[in-house]
Amino acid sequence: MEKVVLLLRGSGAVGDDAWCDRIRGPVAAQLLELDLAGVSIGVRDAAVRGSLMTLTTLDPPVQAVVNLWTQQHFGPAVQAAIEVLAGESESVAGYLVTESAPLPPPQPLGERTPGLCNVALLRRPAELPVEEWRRRWQLGHTQVAIDTQATFGYVQNAVVRPLTPQAPELAAIVEELFPIEAVGDLMAFFGAADEADLNDRLGKMVASTSAFGANQNIDTVPTSRYVLRSPFHR
Repeated sequence: MEKVVLLLRGSGAVGDDAWCDRIRGPVAAQLLELDLAGVSIGVRDAAVRGSLMTLTTLDPPVQAVVNLWTQQHFGPAVQAAIEVLAGESESVAGYLVTESAPLPPPQPLGERTPGLCNVALLRRPAELPVEEWRRRWQLGHTQVAIDTQATFGYVQNAVVRPLTPQAPELAAIVEELFPIEAVGDLMAFFGAADEADLNDRLGKMVASTSAFGANQNIDTVPTSRYVLRSPFHR
């Protein structure tokens, strides 16, 4: 089983609520007709669009994130999915990834997953060798992220290689689930009891992300998450 992540980019009508409804409705139905073991969609809709923790470097920005699970990333089903989604956005960037789930998220099928799914696009600093970057990220940072934030789902997707032309260079795509209150409340985002606790958690988080370059040159995309088909349900 392989996992493919597709980033849909655009501005204006691409990204408004009517577009988000279309992506998770009729477009999702088209994807479910393909020979794919799993499909999930995250859209930057009204419920999460105002997230305080949004960071954007890409222009146009990412408006939706589509996850596909497949037996072959180079097969016709993935190519058909890319073609469908390309017709709905200004551009689609596809990536073959390896998925790790230090904190497996809930998987309610066919309905909105509770809370905010914050998707972080990570880039590796040129001065950090790949193995050192990966060690600092996965072995050093993972538990810090879980301990200092109010996450109830945490998935790491290490990028193997891009699958589409002109896909922005990324090292990893991270999915973190937070309570919906985290959209507009830093205390809720970090699960802090008071200001002192918040500052302590912030300090630990910044120190940890700085160690592997995730304190800069990063995109964070707030999404509402829908798991439409899961390879993990039997």
